[in-house]
Amino acid sequence: MAEESGVILHGSGESPHCKRVELALKLKGIQYDYVDEDLTNKSLLLLQYNPVHKKVPVLVHNGKPIAESLVILEYIDEVWKDGPALLPQDPYERAKVRFWASFLHQQIFQDFVLVLKSEGQVQEKAIEQIHEKLKLLEEGLETASFPRVIGDGKDMGLLDVVMCSIFGIHKVFEEVFCVKFMVVEKYPLVTSWINSMTELPLVKDLYPSHESLVGKLRSFRERALK
Repeated sequence: MAEESGVILHGSGESPHCKRVELALKLKGIQYDYVDEDLTNKSLLLLQYNPVHKKVPVLVHNGKPIAESLVILEYIDEVWKDGPALLPQDPYERAKVRFWASFLHQQIFQDFVLVLKSEGQVQEKAIEQIHEKLKLLEEGLETASFPRVIGDGKDMGLLDVVMCSIFGIHKVFEEVFCVKFMVVEKYPLVTSWINSMTELPLVKDLYPSHESLVGKLRSFRERALK
């Protein structure tokens, strides 16, 4: 493998941030090499490529590193014009997509992380916050016409990719924590959106089996609570 040329993704396991980059690359039909990083023993290349955050994902294109998943998604969309456009051309529509992507990335995902790493009242509060934000997202879907995946998924955009990276394995979370997030009576539009994406072969191919993910999530939680 030559780090000086081509496209290389430095990622780790089932990281949602890495999965969204993988999904975008596959949507665009971009050939890439994958480097699985051990985050307990970070490679010198990873530290060199992302000296600020020292985290994955990092996309290396022709020897040049790009860090932070949302930044990488926009870079992919700007550099590779073939395949579906991840962001709308209209500036206002593009701004709306960025707003909701940031909402998912900075708020809902962080609540999931808190659920994973806590217990008792702290965890209960985090679950409550997820439902409150799902309600806001549902209301946003009712009033805003931002793009959502339909059909075979070839028209997936940035917001679909981010949404899928967070909720694509919601059934795993629900089994591990014995809590229901996708409640069709409360969030019919969100639930329909998620279900349509998780059934796409492109999305299914991103993850190992449900049983494997359940085991990995339980192991991660055990380590986080020590």
